[in-house]
Amino acid sequence: MLHPLIADPHATRHILKRFKLRAVKGLGQNFLIDAEVVRQIVEAADICAGDEVLEIGAGIGTLTQGLLEAGAHVTAVEVDKKLPAVLKETLAGYENFRLVEGDILKVDVAELMPRPFKVAANLPYYITTQILLTLLEKNLPVTKIVTMVQREVAERMTAAPSSKIYGALSVAVQFRSEARIVFDVPPESFLPPPEVTSSVVVCNIRKPPFEVVDENFFTKVVRASFAQRRKTLANSLAASFGREKVSAALTAAGFDGSRRAETLSLTEFARLANFLAKGA
Repeated sequence: MLHPLIADPHATRHILKRFKLRAVKGLGQNFLIDAEVVRQIVEAADICAGDEVLEIGAGIGTLTQGLLEAGAHVTAVEVDKKLPAVLKETLAGYENFRLVEGDILKVDVAELMPRPFKVAANLPYYITTQILLTLLEKNLPVTKIVTMVQREVAERMTAAPSSKIYGALSVAVQFRSEARIVFDVPPESFLPPPEVTSSVVVCNIRKPPFEVVDENFFTKVVRASFAQRRKTLANSLAASFGREKVSAALTAAGFDGSRRAETLSLTEFARLANFLAKGA
């Protein structure tokens, strides 16, 4: 190891003091101080020497160091302008590290990561959903996404139909991957400790389990269906596609328009989207 372990309370406090850093609440920053959690994330990502890994929000390099030590080639995108100077010191000497300063939602990930890659990240809670949808819906050559998210988000990602938390995020994640929660991370594993429990979710990317006429249109149908959860499927979709087209598609697909979006399985959403696309 080129440097002392960063995933340690004393080391983290030393780095924060040396660079006069504080966790920026607006950026969802909480610094990981648990070496075992880092080890488990690296293990969950099945890191092999030479793997290309995209890390979102490298912080002071805690998880990055674990990925680099496992032999990954890490490209880290960091939005906090104070942190690149820190990373250049904490990760100095790691030739398999590349730092990109910028906002992951504005960076051209396809250009940045043209070859098959994995994602490993402790995602900021306030933009978790946006980041996940960006990674999942842009047909990137990503093979696995391992993210630490708020427990509530993890449960939504893996929720089953007919549950209260099943929604557009559930469908988006499960349409393009096999997702599972692998372990929880308590608040005391961070500095400062967040007010919520976190969970690490592994998404193994795969081809959709069914065929859709147009993936972008499928996504539009799903989002419109859940836009107003209390409304029936017929009423939710009518605002975006027109009542007549929706009624015809529901009849052709064999669905009762009085159903609500959360009762539809992924296969049913695909069937409905395909019929709607034909009549749109």
